[in-house]
Amino acid sequence: MPTDAQIAGGHKANLNNPNTSKESKDNSQKILNNEFNGGDVPKASDTKDKNPGNVAGGLKATMKNPNVSDEAKKSAEERLNNM
Repeated sequence: MPTDAQIAGGHKANLNNPNTSKESKDNSQKILNNEFNGGDVPKASDTKDKNPGNVAGGLKATMKNPNVSDEAKKSAEERLNNM
């Protein structure tokens, strides 16, 4: 079952999609305005805690990724050490 954030996200994506019709965009805007406070809904991550193991794994991956800046690697290391 999709969350409100996912449904609103789909309508927001439709508004920015150059391949959708004006009628479709108008419908998405109407739904966002009437049912989702203009699209201002909490994100999925706002409503529940993150898995600490997954967070740590992501930070470790950031530290080893050659495409990540040294500044980002240092930030990831500091966040990991503070967990």
